[in-house]
Amino acid sequence: MITAIVDYESGNLHSAEKAFQRMAREAGAGEVHVTSDPDLIRVADRVVLPGDGAFPACRKALFDHRGVFEAIEEAVIAMGKPFMGICIGMQMMATRGLEHEETPGFDWIGGTVEKIMPSDAALKVPHMGWNDLVIDHPHPVFEGIETGNHAYFVHSYHFSVHDPRQRLAHVDYGGEITAVVGRDNMIGTQFHPEKSQKTGLRMIANFLAWRP
Repeated sequence: MITAIVDYESGNLHSAEKAFQRMAREAGAGEVHVTSDPDLIRVADRVVLPGDGAFPACRKALFDHRGVFEAIEEAVIAMGKPFMGICIGMQMMATRGLEHEETPGFDWIGGTVEKIMPSDAALKVPHMGWNDLVIDHPHPVFEGIETGNHAYFVHSYHFSVHDPRQRLAHVDYGGEITAVVGRDNMIGTQFHPEKSQKTGLRMIANFLAWRP
């Protein structure tokens, strides 16, 4: 089995690569490759799309890598392979993003990425650090994970999901902030599982074992 972590020059992939490789070794889940090769992405058994930075810049960087998005779309939509979006990679699953300018997303999960507006003025944006997950809907990637487990966040915008059934978990930060989205063979985490210690590593292991 091959898991492809897509490299489109949007963030440091070292920690994600190491976390996925560690859990793949422990679970006997095959090889993990960081790649910008459309052919490898297309034939991979699982696809992971990370991302750090602003929504428009990340989307532009992805589409500037010729053939990469088309390979992701073929693997995930046409072939139904498991997909995980991380941080901006999760946000790009939305219909559109409003960071700096209105930018189209993949429209895989209906909704808008909009600025965090905490009801408590004392809460700073970006939302940075550890927060407690609240699981809204069960999913195989939550096996061994409970409401109250911690995850690590760094973001100023969040995914407002149209269909509440597709928001799988949230956190409270002066209001409900989407933490995990998903449908069919797709999952997305606003937090960084590779930086979320035990909870994040367990979610990575669950994703590697997931059979949608």
